[in-house]
This record gives sequence, structure tokens and C-alpha cells, in this order.
Amino acid sequence: MPALVTGATGFLGRHLCRELEEAGHNLVRVSSTNCDLRSETSLRQFDSQSFDYIFHLATWTQAGDFCLRHPGEQWLVNQQINTNLLAWWQQFQPQAKLVAMGSSCCYDPALPLEEKAFLKGEPIESLYAYAMTKRMLYVGMEALRKQYGLRYLFLVPSTLYGEGYRSDGRQSHFIFDLLRKILEYREDRTRVPVLWGNGRQSREIVYVEDVVQVALGLAPLVDNEIVNVGSGEEHSIRWFAEQIARHAGVEPEDIQYDTGKYVGAKSKLLSIDKLLGLLPDYRPTSAEAGLKQLVESALPPLGLLAADHESNCTPQGAANGSTRSSSGECAQEHRTCHPGDTVEIEDA
Repeated sequence: MPALVTGATGFLGRHLCRELEEAGHNLVRVSSTNCDLRSETSLRQFDSQSFDYIFHLATWTQAGDFCLRHPGEQWLVNQQINTNLLAWWQQFQPQAKLVAMGSSCCYDPALPLEEKAFLKGEPIESLYAYAMTKRMLYVGMEALRKQYGLRYLFLVPSTLYGEGYRSDGRQSHFIFDLLRKILEYREDRTRVPVLWGNGRQSREIVYVEDVVQVALGLAPLVDNEIVNVGSGEEHSIRWFAEQIARHAGVEPEDIQYDTGKYVGAKSKLLSIDKLLGLLPDYRPTSAEAGLKQLVESALPPLGLLAADHESNCTPQGAANGSTRSSSGECAQEHRTCHPGDTVEIEDA
């Protein structure tokens, strides 16, 4: 099948593209190197091709407190990206089914985290603007279905993790931040890992390959639905840190906690009842098994402590033809992020 993937160089995008390519599908990969999704006309270069599927993974965000510091930019950039993609889909690729990614941060934490509550209540304040752009993406897809008969699938994953994550100098999502800090301490005992919060807040994580399999499994089967994708289990940050430490050969007692830092939501566990009804054979990877694989893949000389030379961000001042967000600086490395680069692996 011919398919177009936005956010193709991101974490989820790379895994999805590899799976599609191995299955023999004809792919067009969209990233900031070949397409500025903020531009109304950027996708017109693909008008002559007819796609069966459009996988929309691109979003402009980072982990940590990025949403707190850039709410206005997140609203403007993500609304541009999503509106341009939806307009192109409706005008030039109406035969294609759009498979897009939402975010678990869209849910009101006071309500059950099930699909019928996706547009109800209020997201948490620190992630409000970003969460609302994801809600508006879903509203836009549903509106185009009603008026033009277009077909879509909207997936809402919990925090993704797995092999092959690249932080590219940006703030890492919590699992990868835990992993990096613990592995750095494993190599240098003066670099004691300090984690934000008291470690009691809970999170659900879902293995990236599980999300890929759900997307590919549901895409030909389900039209015009919103579906949560999770593992069905949550654990405390402290539990995750202790698991990683043990697999890495580090004493969990050495980990310190900074209770004065931003910690996000206290608990997030998606209901996956709908997913299990649609895919009865879905068997998510357990956190224990997934973390063991992740740590083994990241241990030197293979993993996260090695320099990563495949950045999705361009150093400021670099000469290239793509447009950059003037103030989208990545944490620590002071690079400018392209709006089409990052992929939703949201941890709030």
C-alpha cells in the first residue's frame, strides 16, 4: 500500500516506517528535511501520488517543563501543522485513511481515562495549550468525516518507550531520562542520579512496537474511531527507577529525589477496554520485560551514553533550506527544533 508518514524521523516514526518497509509498502517519509509542515503548500509536492494511508505523527513538543515555557508557541505551531495536514488530506488525498496520534495529556485527570471522555473536562493547566491542540486535531478529523465522508483512526497512546530513542539534546521523556541518569552513574559514581519529585507519582508506559502493531492492526479494520493504546498497568516513578537500576547493576538506594521540581500529573492509566474489544489478541509487553530489553540495548557500547550523531534538530546558524522556529530552542544543546520533527511520546 502507498503510505505517507509525517514525523518519520521521530521515535515512533522510525519504528513504524521500518515495519511498513519490511512489509513491502511504498513509503513517503516526511520530516523537516523535506517538508515544513507549517507552510500551507509544503505537502503539495506529494499531490501527484495517491496514498492509501496517511500516518500523522508529527507534533511540536518536548518532555519536562517545555509545555510550561512555550504554551503560545505550541498552540500556534501545532495548529498550523495540523490544519495544513487536514486541509491537504481533504483537498488532495480524500481517498486516504488518516491515522493520527493524540496524547494522554488531553484527558481530565479527574475523569476516567476512557475514549468517551476525551473531549470532556479540562486537561491539567501545565499542559493545557498542547493538550487542546490534540483535542482540536480530533475535532477536525471528525468534522471532515461529517462533511466530506473522510475516514480516520485516532490513537491515544500512553508514554512510549523502547529501543532506538534519541534525545538529540532535548529534554528526554521520563523513562529515557531515568535510564540516562542511571547509566551515567554506572560509569561515573560521582554523578549521582537525582530525579524530580518524590517518586510516588505513577505512570503507564507502552512499548513502542506494541503501538506500531496496534496502528497497523486497526488501520484496515476500524473507521472513524478514537482508541486508547496502553499497557493496562501503571507503576510509580520510583518503581521504574529501581527496575532500571537493578538491570543496570546499580543500587536503587543510591538514587536521590528532588521534591521541589515539576512532576506533572500524579497518576495516568488509560482504559484499554475498547482496544481489547477491537483486538482481542492484543498482549502488551510487560513493563518488566520491556525495561529489561531497554536497559540491555542501552548499555555501552551500544546505547545512550554514546554520542548521537543523527540529530533531528539543526544547530543555530547552520546553513540549510528548511525554515526554523525562531525560539524553539532545545534544552541543554541550544539547538533549534523544526516543528515537523518531534513525535508524540507524551509524558505529562
